[in-house]
Amino acid sequence: MKYIRMKNLLTLFVILTSALFWGTGCNPQTQEKEAYLFAYFTGNGPGEEAVHYAISNDGFNYRALNNNQPVIKADSISLRGGVRDPHILRGDDGKTFYMVLTDLYVPNDGWSNQGMVFLKSNDLVNWTHSTIHIPEVFPETFGDVHRVWAPQTIYDPEVQKYMVYFSMKQGNGPDIIYYAYANDDFTGLETEPKQLFYHPENKSCIDGDIVKKDGQYHLFFKTEGHGNGIKKAVSDQLTEGYTMEDEYLQQTKEAVEGSGIFKLNDSEKYILMYDVYMKGEYQFTQSTDLQEFEVIDQDISMNFHPRHGVVLPITMEEAKRLVDAYGIDEKNLIMGVNNDQVYEKNVDLDQEEETIYLPVKNEVDLSAVDPEFQMFTGYSLSPSGAQDFSNGPVSYTLTKPDGSTQTIEVSAKKDNNPALKGYYADPEIIYSNKTGKFHIYPTSDGFTGWSGTYFKSFSSEDLTNWQDDGVILDLKKDVEWADRNAWAPCAIEKEIDGEYKYFYYFTAAQKVGVAVADDPAGPFVDSGKPLVDFRPEGVRGGQEIDPDVFRDPQTGKEYLYWGNGYLAAVPLNEDMVSFDKSKVKILTPEDGTFREGTEVIFRNGKYYFFWSENDTRSEDYRVRYAFAESPMGPLTIPKNNLVISKAPEKGIYGTGHNSVIQVPGKDEWYIVYHRFTRPHGIDMGRAAGYHREVCIDRLTFDEEGNITQVEPTVSGIKSIKLD
Repeated sequence: MKYIRMKNLLTLFVILTSALFWGTGCNPQTQEKEAYLFAYFTGNGPGEEAVHYAISNDGFNYRALNNNQPVIKADSISLRGGVRDPHILRGDDGKTFYMVLTDLYVPNDGWSNQGMVFLKSNDLVNWTHSTIHIPEVFPETFGDVHRVWAPQTIYDPEVQKYMVYFSMKQGNGPDIIYYAYANDDFTGLETEPKQLFYHPENKSCIDGDIVKKDGQYHLFFKTEGHGNGIKKAVSDQLTEGYTMEDEYLQQTKEAVEGSGIFKLNDSEKYILMYDVYMKGEYQFTQSTDLQEFEVIDQDISMNFHPRHGVVLPITMEEAKRLVDAYGIDEKNLIMGVNNDQVYEKNVDLDQEEETIYLPVKNEVDLSAVDPEFQMFTGYSLSPSGAQDFSNGPVSYTLTKPDGSTQTIEVSAKKDNNPALKGYYADPEIIYSNKTGKFHIYPTSDGFTGWSGTYFKSFSSEDLTNWQDDGVILDLKKDVEWADRNAWAPCAIEKEIDGEYKYFYYFTAAQKVGVAVADDPAGPFVDSGKPLVDFRPEGVRGGQEIDPDVFRDPQTGKEYLYWGNGYLAAVPLNEDMVSFDKSKVKILTPEDGTFREGTEVIFRNGKYYFFWSENDTRSEDYRVRYAFAESPMGPLTIPKNNLVISKAPEKGIYGTGHNSVIQVPGKDEWYIVYHRFTRPHGIDMGRAAGYHREVCIDRLTFDEEGNITQVEPTVSGIKSIKLD
């Protein structure tokens, strides 16, 4: 048995917030539970299979501790080098905590493992641990086990022991949920595992989660491999007699796993949450009877992306201890605002500058804005109610847990960046002669590892007020040859025999496809096969992604561009859905800055090629450009060719992957690009690369046609008027 001491990584912040919570000194078993601890892991990659913590004061709004870095690193406790599916139980004495984890490192092991990790603590910060390798402990009955997944613990009052239940798989048999009793030290199993639940059709079951209500035990589980969701079995005994109910309980058609259920403090409501793992999302649902569940995602906020975790009600004293140990980012003290008036994702609290920025919606009257601040436990802002922001900032008083106060100047503004509200990236923009509107086609963002599977479009008459036109292409429904990684589309309008057609080029599964529609807002019909599914001759590495389409106004001829790590170009055939492969040409800029995201325009006799430099997860993701003699090059790189880059003083980072639009009939140009979500993206680490938002700023040129470097803004542009 080994001992772990968690290190305080945010000492300064802890000093400032050491009184964030105050306890009564009562026994935690009887002390009121007024907060919640969310324990989770973050993904399948290196370093992501570890224990993370987040805190909530209401069970709905969660903020990561320790800057969303692990509070327990896997290599300090596991045999395999990774731990997943954390479950924490408060012991029967009210003050001892028991954590169990899957011992698995996916990058090396795939989905095969043979063990678990047991931990024990008196304070949720310092843990002792031990590992259990099932084939070694039970060689005769379980020597051939090759999956030991998602353990959980519950106290059995009949035998006064802690029961651990988990799924195991042997040979070609189904995954079965077993149970065994832990020894008194919680360092191992003292009984051989027995089958806990018998599926009536002998189908696989994993991710068991038991809650007791009205004298009955409700076992939630996933029908792994035989169905796509969560079911439930009920018994009046903990270890036997479970009868499965027929209904699936998840409220989505997406694949789910890792259900976790907990009761809200001082309420009869239960929250059932589960991991929508193919989309990198969590869904929260609510019930009072554990039969009917209602989706409450609109009430949930998190500044992290969890995978298969658990929520544990905790006391104020315990919450204080956790915040003292790990700290919370001051930007996240505001847990929620009035969503009817304010864009919550972009609210910016700067305690050092003593300011709060509220981006309000266009229809809101600035003379009567009620922010309805919901603060992290122990903090409050006053005054309350509607305030007049029409004449500038309003002074608020921030009261801290220790009773001290700070004056905060709160400003409310109707800014136009981000142009699209929510997580979107890789924007392509066109003007449609048919509709007389501008249309933006972005990547749907916010999905872990860029795992989105659908595309949307947005339309506007003035470049500032954007209407969501809905999903125009869904890979899982509309595309036969790919169902993942819906990225970086582009589009073009073409008049054919007096009718407008719209050609939509998109990335799916690292290939380029094309779909066609009669309207710029779709729906689009896929051609049935990828247009680009090959690496051009002479190219090594990179990906076949990020298409761009361009019509040469001098010839009327259309061209397609694509590539990550290289820039390929080819003339399109008249049908717009094919090309001569022998005409593909590599135009990769020779200065070594090209990464992806090509955009081509024509102005005053000059062809301009834009591209993005660095990785989209980098704060230095930015745009450069070159001149060309024709749509097929060659490229000439000017001395000062930076188009747009980060502006740290404004909290703007990761400005890249652009398109450009000209106002019809005018020499007036705008750049449409994405940035990290502001203000929180810069603190998200690598996750900032898939939490991006679309912005628009003015693009200008000097007398010689060189691009004047764009200063990215928070305010955005003013509405334009079409003649």
